[in-house]
Amino acid sequence: MEGKREDKTPPEHKCPALCDCLHSSVHDRENSPMMRAVLCAQVCKVYRFQKEDQRWLLVREQMSETPLSFSLPKQLLCMLMNEHTNRVQEVKKLGDLSPHWDGLRHDVINHCNHLIGCYLETLAELDKLSVSSCFKSSTSKSDRHLQFVPTNLHSQRMEVTCPDSTGMWYEVITFGAPADHHQAFKHGGLKKLLSKHTNRRDSFVSYSQDESSRARDLLASVAQVQPLVFGHAEELLSVSLELNTNRLLQVLDSLAQQTEQFVHMLKDELVKSALLAIHNQYSTQCSNSSHVHSNGLICDNLPASQKGQPLLHEADYDEEAWDRAWANVAKSLNCIVAMVDRIKEQQDRPQELTSSEQQEVTGKTNTASSSSSSAASWQEQLLPLVVTFRDCVREAMEKARVAMTFVVLQGAAALTVSQGPVQLVQRRHAVFSQALSAVVCGFLLKLCGGLDDSEFLQQLYTAGVLVQFEGLLSTYGDEVGMLEDMEVGVDDLGRVAFTVTEAKTEQLDDLLPTLHGTWGSLVVKVPLPPEMFALLPQELKEGCLIQIHPVLFNIGINQQQSLAERFGDSSLQERLNQQSCERLKAYCNTLRDRLPEMAGVQSLSDLLSSLDRSIDTRKRKNVKVLWIAAMVCRKVNGVRLTSCKSAKDRTAMSVTLEQCVLLRERHTLSKQHFSTALDCMRRSRQSRGQILGCYAPSRLTVSGLDAEEQPLGLQSSGLLQCLAPKAPRRHLYPVAFLLVTSHLLVLWLILSLVILLDKYQ
Repeated sequence: MEGKREDKTPPEHKCPALCDCLHSSVHDRENSPMMRAVLCAQVCKVYRFQKEDQRWLLVREQMSETPLSFSLPKQLLCMLMNEHTNRVQEVKKLGDLSPHWDGLRHDVINHCNHLIGCYLETLAELDKLSVSSCFKSSTSKSDRHLQFVPTNLHSQRMEVTCPDSTGMWYEVITFGAPADHHQAFKHGGLKKLLSKHTNRRDSFVSYSQDESSRARDLLASVAQVQPLVFGHAEELLSVSLELNTNRLLQVLDSLAQQTEQFVHMLKDELVKSALLAIHNQYSTQCSNSSHVHSNGLICDNLPASQKGQPLLHEADYDEEAWDRAWANVAKSLNCIVAMVDRIKEQQDRPQELTSSEQQEVTGKTNTASSSSSSAASWQEQLLPLVVTFRDCVREAMEKARVAMTFVVLQGAAALTVSQGPVQLVQRRHAVFSQALSAVVCGFLLKLCGGLDDSEFLQQLYTAGVLVQFEGLLSTYGDEVGMLEDMEVGVDDLGRVAFTVTEAKTEQLDDLLPTLHGTWGSLVVKVPLPPEMFALLPQELKEGCLIQIHPVLFNIGINQQQSLAERFGDSSLQERLNQQSCERLKAYCNTLRDRLPEMAGVQSLSDLLSSLDRSIDTRKRKNVKVLWIAAMVCRKVNGVRLTSCKSAKDRTAMSVTLEQCVLLRERHTLSKQHFSTALDCMRRSRQSRGQILGCYAPSRLTVSGLDAEEQPLGLQSSGLLQCLAPKAPRRHLYPVAFLLVTSHLLVLWLILSLVILLDKYQ
């Protein structure tokens, strides 16, 4: 290291910090409006470390907060409120419904209104808090009004400059595990809570947003066309009294056109599938117990025909009945057309009536009848056909209306009441909001740093972006619920996509990402300044969606995990790691197939095989899983996020160790200065308050890991081998005490039983 210092600091604790202040980047892109919009409250330290070739590395470590911590949750709240408001309006427009369906509509409206009220209150509080701060500390993680805001969200960035190369950036997003600390974890996390409502969800038919939209459009269109059809039918009867065949043909042509449009609407396969779904739903629910709706109505699952809606006969429902319904409309119209043609022929040949026609004119042999009797004859011939036609139209429309009402109601119920109680839905939205804010921040930094990399930009629109969550939660106590929350939140991110747009101005507000779409199909629009937007390939400029591929690897590393592995259950962690490994392999295979020439993509097989073996070994505190997953993520230009309970101790130590390993493996940091670099960065984070002094002293084993459990390449370094303090032996005393007291309890029960038996004998 450079220059000796004349102070009393021990040599092993001397830190080569060149700068310890708020620091502005010397690079134009780092000081661009885009970076100023995404990052705030930046704190930097600059170090100089010696390489193995005796040259120097210039390392700049930067920790930043981000205004996205509040801006994205507020946008998500607004989007959810608008979505639920529109859903309430949609179901209210359905008009009069049967008691059962009206009860379901009441459930949907109550569910939506409750969420809207809660989100309005939360949004109002966030608006007040965001004026003075863009950060949520760990002490506020249980605050009810901050449920949607991520805890301790920071960007941890390290720039490494070598004498023979320009600066290279490494980024990790750190934040508290996305979880709802306000509702706590007494009954478990989201995964466990959602599994309890599986039966309730199965009672609803799930329809996509597109299908629900088609159903609403079909309801509106049919409601407009039916009066026109009936109006033309009535006009046809009125014109028949005028004895004007030309006028009669004109009205008939208009009726045929409207009827053809009406039949074309009814031939939608969605109507047929909805009618079948109604029958299937009744068949599965007819034996179930009654259900009490939120309006007090008790639904006893009676057949629809007994509830005032002659819809289906559950026992003998025919799948072709709907095809016959709209076909009857066309056939009845054909009968009217044939009768009009016949009347026209009679008018054109008044003197040439056949014997059969004479019988149809009530046996009259006189060919010259009065005009009044002829007009009555025309109307009498058309009236029964028009009545039959209207009955067919009415029957088909009623079935279509019921089917589309079912689709709209089921679609609304599937997105509201079927998701569970309001508190459960709110918990899921809050967890998703926390995870989304962190991912968007990481993607923006990755995009801004990769604008000069053509392969990376091609990868974005070809295969999407990998997002790797590194969890350090234990599978013991409340952290099991946090991990279950995090699992669902990460899974929900798979339905999110990015798209890049050109910013209108370079004002900070115009450079913040915005949310569009609905829950389940969310699109994050990322605006870039014109000079950055010009560097994008044409596909991204045209708005090509960038899909997110999230994976979650978790390894518990603290003393609670030791208890879980010895006396508890770590199956949740094993299942998560196995599933994420399969998803990671699927993404890498897609990347290898679509971009075979991409640098480093062909060498992924060995890393994936090693990751698979590490997971299958099920070794205690196998942090090698996290290291290999991180290596794969960096090779495929993924976004890395690290979390523990509050993103302080375990997370900070993980990032510190990762940065020093990167310096050693990628920039040949000398082994003699590895320990010094680690100690400098550790004390730097401790001084900034991210670590609360829970590091073990140098040369000590941490968190109870054996020597063979240390990360690869660190066994002989005598450094920090894990990411949390070693569990003192006194933590085992409560376990031993519980074992003893359990035996005493059994002994007490036996003695009590003996005394009672002796007393009553």
